[in-house]
Parts: sequence; structure tokens; C-alpha cells
Amino acid sequence: MEERILDLLNRKNKALSIEDLDHLLELKTVDEFRELEDTVNKMCCEYTIYRTNKNRYMTFDRSPLKKGVLRVNKKGYGFVEIPDSEDIYIESSNMNGALHNDLVVAEVTGHKEKNKLEGRILKILERNLNFVIGEFYLEDNCGHLILDEENLKMNVIIEPQYIHGAVDGHKVQVRLLEQKTDTTYYGEVIKILGHKNDPGVDILSIVYKYEINDTFPEEVEEELKKIPSEVSEEDKKNRRDLTNQVIFTIDGADTKDIDDAVSIQKLENGNYQLGVHIADVSYYVKEGTALDINAMDRGTSVYLVDRVIPMLPHQLSNGICSLNEGVERLTISCVMEIDQTGKIIDYDIFESYIKSRKKMTYTAVNSILEENIVPEGYEDFVEDLKMMADLAKILRKSKLARGYLDFDVDEAKILVDEKCHPTDIVLRERGVGENLIEDFMIIANECVATHIFYMELPFIYRVHEIPKEERIHDFLSYIGTLGYVYHGNMKDNSPKEIQGLLNYLKDKKEFKILSSLLLRSMQKAVYKAENLGHYGLASKCYTHFTSPIRRYPDTTVHRLLRTYLFQHDLSNDTLHHWEEKLPVVAEIASSREKASVNCEREVEDMKMAEYMEDHIGEEYEGMISGIMNFGIFIQLDNLVEGLCRLSDLNEFFHYDEKNMCVIGEKTKTKYSLGDRVLIKVVRASKEEQTIDFEIIKKLEENEEK
Repeated sequence: MEERILDLLNRKNKALSIEDLDHLLELKTVDEFRELEDTVNKMCCEYTIYRTNKNRYMTFDRSPLKKGVLRVNKKGYGFVEIPDSEDIYIESSNMNGALHNDLVVAEVTGHKEKNKLEGRILKILERNLNFVIGEFYLEDNCGHLILDEENLKMNVIIEPQYIHGAVDGHKVQVRLLEQKTDTTYYGEVIKILGHKNDPGVDILSIVYKYEINDTFPEEVEEELKKIPSEVSEEDKKNRRDLTNQVIFTIDGADTKDIDDAVSIQKLENGNYQLGVHIADVSYYVKEGTALDINAMDRGTSVYLVDRVIPMLPHQLSNGICSLNEGVERLTISCVMEIDQTGKIIDYDIFESYIKSRKKMTYTAVNSILEENIVPEGYEDFVEDLKMMADLAKILRKSKLARGYLDFDVDEAKILVDEKCHPTDIVLRERGVGENLIEDFMIIANECVATHIFYMELPFIYRVHEIPKEERIHDFLSYIGTLGYVYHGNMKDNSPKEIQGLLNYLKDKKEFKILSSLLLRSMQKAVYKAENLGHYGLASKCYTHFTSPIRRYPDTTVHRLLRTYLFQHDLSNDTLHHWEEKLPVVAEIASSREKASVNCEREVEDMKMAEYMEDHIGEEYEGMISGIMNFGIFIQLDNLVEGLCRLSDLNEFFHYDEKNMCVIGEKTKTKYSLGDRVLIKVVRASKEEQTIDFEIIKKLEENEEK
């Protein structure tokens, strides 16, 4: 019925009443008409079709109406983001009560400058706004908020009985209770985060904005009382004993939640036997328990500059599940025989228990593999590490040969003091050790995913779809303005072609910036219950198996392995259960991952601005990373990015959009993407997360430090 209704609405290309649909579908009975009514209501609830105010129905594709998410600018205007289509510009006067992040129906009313669509909001389909964060103040015996999120153009009133002890200057989380007008709500203080000037409250405000909880509910704390602190003999039954093998972990020096351990042997036939041993979290976190439900709601651990908000309580994440040195731990092992070309010849996936011989750090491992300097305590492991480095080279060569994309994007590391005030910003180091572990985890993830895929069983995959052709075309047009013309066959749109494009840009002065822009042209990797492949890894079949302490999909994969491979439960009821549940798990995990990434990014932006507040007036070198009609973005070598407004320059500059540059009217000074410049920090605001620079001069190559 749903397909017939859609086909009819598309063919007629106009709004139809329920009676029109009944007549055109030639329905014969009352039951058929009731089915039509039910189906139409369901399609409206799912926003597959649109119901007008006159109770007529139409599709979104065949009308000037579009469905999308409204993103509002701080200045009040916004855009409705339409999947697979052009965004619609919305003036502040045409919001019709819609707020930032609402799912809306917008009507296209015309074209703004340069043929950009312009429209107005007709209807709010979904408002997911349940909580807001802000600074509390008292006025006229009622509480009010200065909202952290300036994009939310709304007022919040908190009546006296709902203030719950908040005072002026407190940062609070408020639950929205009732809508008074389009932009005015009544609310209730449900959590006082602390005073706005207390250390760490700034980060906590962002954490709660993304509905990330830093505490665990009572029912979880109760279940923790039953979790053991060490592995018992009963736990080890039916598991393979690997405690006599040389198995160790490699992580950052401050890592406490250790998911993965590795082992290696060289076989008589010249192949490698690589063991990837992953903490068996699902053994302790049973499906349907409070621990499990809470972990699914969280989806992931969140890593911030001064803290980790774990998916699982520390008793699990840093305790019984963490593969700590010298103690027995339960694991699921994926042991693979890999030949000299990087191909898996044989493998085994099984329940095991291990005792890690050494908690290694990336710094120490890189010292051995890059400088041949052996730190104290690592002497017995040098041979294994060098063997692993040899295998990692083979695996990386194999990945590159199939089209693996290495965007080589740098990451910033923000160092803070005990009061969470930033003291320095440096680039994260990424050496042989980091790449080695990444390569080993990727091949283990592929091995597990491929095994279940060919069993044709319900599963959860990590998927990264093919980039949209127009996004790649836009990127090629953009680099064309810089004088770069890539002659590859981009109609193919294969990973190999994108890899060729990256290689073409590798020696260009703007490579780091262009690489980041190309990465943004890709689709986002998400979780799905169907295998769509992983474009960026050039992998036909991929999952997340290796981090169950900090990612819920990995915990789910472990649960599926136990069900299918170890308990051999392939009953119809079991398969039906997972067919129903996995799409929900995938959707929640993707959503929470997005919230986590946005939270981490916003905290970094805030701390970078706070760091630069201490360095106003100082000079730095940087590279022009973007040019707009209002200003020039400059990225410093430590990845701090700031804006130099054209209005702040000492002469009038013309913006040349076609050639992506600005040119001074008098001096003809030209600033282009990738130019190195000397800047001075003139303004910075932690609250607004903004940094302003002044360009002192353009640098020639021999002037650069």
C-alpha cells in the first residue's frame, strides 16, 4: 500500500485528499479504505509524505516543500539542510517559531544571490530540544538563562518552585517543561553544574549540552557490586589458556582503559601468526541489564582535554575489563596467519584468557623502532616488536595497493594545568607504534566482519559509503582555482582515484589544508546492520570489534560472536531478535558518536581560544587556510585557527571568489590559500570560542622559521 501511494503521488505531482487516493487506487472494501487511512497516517508520522493544513497529501520530492534540519546562525538567519540536495536559506523573519536543530518543512520561495535557494519554515515536524544549558540569574523573583548556545533564539523562565537552589552565576541544566510562546519556554533546573568560574565547569557545560552524563544511575551502581575484581577459575572454563604466550599492550602513557593486546610469531612456512586479543566486556555486561542499557544510551566514551567520560564505570573500564599488566583477564582472540603479501591464509576466533607481559607506551615502542634505543624493561620484547613492524609494513603496503586513503591530517593536543587552564598546544605525535596498532586492529576488524558476513547472519557493520559525485566535483573545481588540474578518471569515484588525487596534491604547499577539505567531502562513517563496505579503508567488509570498553557497537559484536560462534545459537527466535535490534543499536551508536565528536571538538575550540587569551599581542607564523568575502582564516602550526577580518586590514581588499584570493586595492598585495603569513593575536574569547588575528606580513620561503 505504501509503495502504491507514493507511486500515485509522484505520478499526479499534486496534493491529493484521502478521497482522491481512495478513488485513484480503486479500493473496493471498507477494510481497504481503513488500511489506506492507517498507511497514510503512518507515512505522515514518519515524514515520508506531507499533510497540508487542508488534509491533502503530497510528496516532498515533487513539491516546493522540503524536509530537513534547521541550522541557525548566531546572527539569527539559518539554513535548512536537505539530504542529497541544496540547502535552503531562511531569513530570521521566516523562521515561524522554529529553533536550531528542529526537523522542519520548508517552502522554497525563490532564489537568493548566486542562485542559492531561499525559503520559509512552514511547519515544525520534530523538536528534539528537551534540555538547555546556560548561566542562571534571578530577576523579578523568577530564574532566567543566558544560554550557552547562542543559536537558540529563545527565552527560558524558571518559576521559583523550579529553581532548586540555583543562584546568580551558576551554570545549570534546565529541562523544558512548557512552551509559552514561539520562543518562550518554562523550565526546571535539574542539575547545577557549578559556578561559571569554577575549574572544569566550562567543559561540563559543553558535556551536558550534548546530553552526555558524567555520572552513573543508582541501578548501575547496584549491579557493580556483583562485578568481581579478578578472574575466577569458573570464569576460565571452556576458554583457551594463553597466559604462557608473550602478549602485551601498546597504548598512550596515560591510558587506563586498555582494550587490546597483541602477540606475534613467525611460522616455519615464513608466514606471520598475529594474535589480536580483545577485552571480553560482554561477559560482564549482560544484555538487558542496567549496565548494558546505560552503555547503549551512552554509545561511546568521550575523551576531553582533562578527563574521560567513560561508557562503562571505572570498575569495569579501568578494572576487571582492562588488560592490565601482570593480571589474568578474559578476552576474545582473533589469531590470523598472514602471508608475505598481507593476505589472511587462516584464522581462528575464540574465547581466551591472557596475562599481559608488559604495558608498553607508544613513546617507548617508537624509540625502539625508529631510533633503535631500547628503554629499560623492554629488552625482552625487541625481537617481537621488530617482527610486528615488519608485518605492519606488509599490511600497510597491501592496504595502499587496494586504495586505502591516508589523509595525513594532524591533530592538536591541548595541555592543561590542575585547574584545567591550557598551558600549551602541540601536535599529537604519530609514529611507527601508533600505525602498527592501527594496522593490526583494522585487519582483525575485517577478519571478524568477513567471517560473520559469509555466515549470512544479522550483524552490525562500520560502513563508509562512496562520496557523492557533486562533492568531489566541487573539490576539483576548488583546487582548479588554485591552478591545480588533476587528470585522473574521477567518474570512477573509486578509492584508488581519490588516493591518486591525494598523491597528486602531496607536494603542494597547501596539502594539509586541501587534505582536510577533501576529507570533509567524504561521507561520514556510521554503523549499520547491513554491509555497505568501508570506502576510506577500501575494505569490502568492516566492523568494530577491537574497542568494547569504549564503544558499544564493539560490545555488541562480541555478544554476537558469543551467540553465534561459541554458544552455537542460530535459532529463529535469536536471529529474529537481532534482526529487530541491530538497526536500533546502529542508529543510537551513530547518533551518540556524532554527539561525542561534536562535544570533543567544541571543548577543543573553547580551550584553544582560552589559550590564546593569554597570548594577545604575540606574533606567530601560520598558513592561510580559508578565504571568504569577510575575512582570511589562518591556521597556526599548532592547528589553532583564527580570523583576520578584511575590515581590519590597512587597506581595502577585493575578494576574488573565482581565484580564491583577496587583492589590495592600492598595494596589489595578494593573499591566497596556502600562503605563509606572520600574524599578531589581537582578540580571543573563550566564551564565544573565537580568535582574531592581524596579518603583519606575507612570508617568503627564506623568511620562514
